[in-house]
Amino acid sequence: MRNFTFFSVIIAVSFLMSPFESSAKEISTKNKKTEFENVLFSKRYVSKATVDAESINQFYKKYPKLKKYQNDVLDLYKKKEYNLIWHDDKSVSEFGSLLYHKVHLLNDQGIKATMPYMDLVDDIFNENVSNKLPQIDTELLLSNMYVFYASNVYSGVDAATLKKIGWFLPAKNISYAKILDSLMVDPDRLNKDENLLFGQYYKLQKVLKKYRTIEKNNLWKKIDIDSATYKDLRPFDSGVAIKQIRERLFVVGDLAQDSKRDVYDEEMMAGVLKYKKRYGLKLNYALTRDHINQMNEPIGNRIKTIMLNMERCRWIPTNLAKADEYIMINIPSFRLIYVKNGKYELVSDVFVGTRMTETVIFSGEMDRIVFSPYWYVPQSIIKNELKLKMAEDKNYLADHNMEWNGGNVRQKPGPKNSLGLVKFMFPNPNDIYLHDTPAKSLFEFEKRIFSHGCINVKEAKPLALAILKDDPDWPVDKIDQAMSGEKETTCKLKTKIPIYIGYFTAWVSDDGDIGFYPDVYDRDTQLYKLLYADAVM
Repeated sequence: MRNFTFFSVIIAVSFLMSPFESSAKEISTKNKKTEFENVLFSKRYVSKATVDAESINQFYKKYPKLKKYQNDVLDLYKKKEYNLIWHDDKSVSEFGSLLYHKVHLLNDQGIKATMPYMDLVDDIFNENVSNKLPQIDTELLLSNMYVFYASNVYSGVDAATLKKIGWFLPAKNISYAKILDSLMVDPDRLNKDENLLFGQYYKLQKVLKKYRTIEKNNLWKKIDIDSATYKDLRPFDSGVAIKQIRERLFVVGDLAQDSKRDVYDEEMMAGVLKYKKRYGLKLNYALTRDHINQMNEPIGNRIKTIMLNMERCRWIPTNLAKADEYIMINIPSFRLIYVKNGKYELVSDVFVGTRMTETVIFSGEMDRIVFSPYWYVPQSIIKNELKLKMAEDKNYLADHNMEWNGGNVRQKPGPKNSLGLVKFMFPNPNDIYLHDTPAKSLFEFEKRIFSHGCINVKEAKPLALAILKDDPDWPVDKIDQAMSGEKETTCKLKTKIPIYIGYFTAWVSDDGDIGFYPDVYDRDTQLYKLLYADAVM
């Protein structure tokens, strides 16, 4: 009886358990099916988003306004072996979101540019948009957004265009694929990276922010003068204009405080000198009508100037300022800087070519210094100037220490030689070099465009002494003798020195003070039209 009861219980329990086991098997089967379907879906989704050369070609047929980025985008995917760049599973990566944020802040970089189809990119990051693009479209739009950003911020105008506008300094050579790798490893480099952008760029960017704040707060107020009756302002003069000038000097940082006084006192004198130094003006206390007119330039023009020079900084290879030794000439500031071991070894005023004979923007390597040089008069000068003078005066050549030399005219060495007592040679097709000049009075002018294209150096002898300071073969007394003007003597440099002749109408010093300089060759106007075709500066 017990056995019967026991077996009955077992049968009943087995009967009762059977539905549960069946149900459990069904649940397990359903779960496995769902998991399998998810895997299939995932594979189908990824399959749809596979990037290859053909999908890239199809993308640009769909989005033709981005065509100019195609080669760079293709290069990105070749380097990534055609893997997705911007997606973690099905969502956009954190770096993609960060880059999108930076693209919307291009104005902070001094850039006025909008990527085509940016409205579609905005939709990618808008959670409220339900009708999302296919993942392949999203992926390739973000790659184009990256190239758009990198080309605008890190490269600027392309090399071919630079040559057309007469900028022959060494061009940047960068890879957007390598840059992307470095940015993804360290996204903070999106904010500042002096391996990607010339250090001056970030200094200008900081000042751009400052000047935009001044503009926004309406702090750039006009200085009221009567141009017809205006007389130069000098120390201890008083009046409304003095008070307004003081306020301006405070706003831009030339004065630490604004006392509100309407007297041209000693405190304001220091501010005026700082202002004039920043603008490359003659350092005295007189404020002429031209100075006031300069102060009354709209701040919008100053902001444009900063933006244009940020663009020029994009063209400069970042290793330029890292060289052990180099010479840089900035045409608009009429200034030469000789840098050695990271320090300013010498700074000198210069004067440059006229509008008819502009000094070329290019680079070279100084290989020799010529003391007490001959000046071989260019054929253009002989044709356009000397022949007429020789026709009027038969003794013209002798009176100017000149002589015929094999069908050419040359001026003999001496203190009145047009090249002065020393010239610095760096072979170039433009036949431009640095040299001394007997016309020292020309350095008294604020706008110094007087030469036929060469660069006349005020501190020519100190520059020679600085370059040869560590050369035991050229002691000071030997240099003095070579510069006596008696005969031409050549010193071949043991190490060539890079020379860069550039064009910057705004430049920020290491102290953070910005200098603005005259656009002597109207290159700002030309560049502004190039960058903003519909705008007039």
